[in-house]
Amino acid sequence: MPQQFFYDEQIRRFLLQFIRAFSNFQVEYGKDRDGLTTLQTVPVKYGDSTRMVSAILRENSENKIIPTPMISCYITGLEYNPDRRQDPTFVEKKHVRMRKFDPNTNEYNTQQGNAFTIERMMPVPYTLNISVDIWTSNTNQKLQLLEQLLVLFNPALEIQSTDNYLDWTSLSYIELAGTQFTSRAIPQGVDEAIDIATLQFTVPIFLSAPAKVKKLGVINKIVASIYDDNGGIADGVIDGNILMGTRQKFTPMNFGVILLGNTVQILDRNETTTNKVAYSPLNDPPTKVGTDDVSWAALVNQYGELQSGISQLRLETGGTAEIIGTVAFHPSDPHKLLWTVQSHTIPTNSLPAITKIINPLKSAPDVGLASSILGQRYLILNAIGDSSNTDGPDAWGDLVAGANDIIEYNGVNWQIAFDSSVEKGIQYITNSHTSLQYKWTGSDWIKSYEGEYKAGDWSIVL
Repeated sequence: MPQQFFYDEQIRRFLLQFIRAFSNFQVEYGKDRDGLTTLQTVPVKYGDSTRMVSAILRENSENKIIPTPMISCYITGLEYNPDRRQDPTFVEKKHVRMRKFDPNTNEYNTQQGNAFTIERMMPVPYTLNISVDIWTSNTNQKLQLLEQLLVLFNPALEIQSTDNYLDWTSLSYIELAGTQFTSRAIPQGVDEAIDIATLQFTVPIFLSAPAKVKKLGVINKIVASIYDDNGGIADGVIDGNILMGTRQKFTPMNFGVILLGNTVQILDRNETTTNKVAYSPLNDPPTKVGTDDVSWAALVNQYGELQSGISQLRLETGGTAEIIGTVAFHPSDPHKLLWTVQSHTIPTNSLPAITKIINPLKSAPDVGLASSILGQRYLILNAIGDSSNTDGPDAWGDLVAGANDIIEYNGVNWQIAFDSSVEKGIQYITNSHTSLQYKWTGSDWIKSYEGEYKAGDWSIVL
């Protein structure tokens, strides 16, 4: 079955913006009959200085000279950039609501129109290499153009490929990577009067896969009849604290819970009062076990009915948002709930995924681990080498790293990609080997949401 075709002109849009950046430059052509300075706009074309391009510029005639001055742009390379790679499995959902469009007036009014949900996948990073040839017939023309162009790149010039605010890859920059002043050899005893100066540029870009767009229905009107026994709405809703009054968030019976994998078990109250660990540490599972004295059904039935796959259990991890998952009774163990996390509530990774979590003193490339390849990333539990042993273990080359650092192979040697002694901010990362997410607290790595939760740090929504 053939691959579904798509083409969004992403590279072409960046190339057009690049060419526009070199448009409308001028050179001086002396004075006219009135003594005023004559300026000529330099045209910009796409194409390199090959024989075919030169023939086209001469209109396939040896009797026609290529018009100068002129600027030509052309792509010299397109390379994958692993240094800017993010989590390739990440999918972001965007909810968009539009105002209603009136075709009679060709204007948007104040009413709500269509609503959409857009699911977009993580784009792929590439580096676009582009050369710019400046065609001139004399040195004065060349100096005029170079002086106008080179001052713009100190060191880069920002560009935008589209004004679509949903396009997270539209912004980039043009960075000057190198210059060649002339194409002539020494001695310059050639009959070609045209001289070419070449500027090399790099443009970091992202290429995006097609997004999934879902159209949502629009609720135009809600009819509700809410009254108390006497027919009044104020006493029944506001004063009676039914809907618009005070709401209380509580943890059932002040129990704690422990989340292990996809199961949630009740913790004894005495256990949670002395619990000092919010979430499980990096390399050890939680040591406390749940109590077998209380079943989930007996606890939940005091407050309402648990609907499998619909009712929620929410966890507070200390961030701005809750980790939410749907729950269902365990088919064989009444003391456990089956918990399915809603992936969009999991914190977004701020660091590229790691390959494994290892003890570098016991494991090494080709010794319990795969051979070193470009892009391998390991979170290490023990230090490698020290200031007095700059060579480090032979298996890791000359690497000196501390515990909780992340090391990465760059194709030649191992280096520190995350320095735990310097980074004090909150970071999130996923272990590709286990698919578990971890959180850097500023001093330690812990599982981002699996572990123990005290009373008040979790709640059930029935």
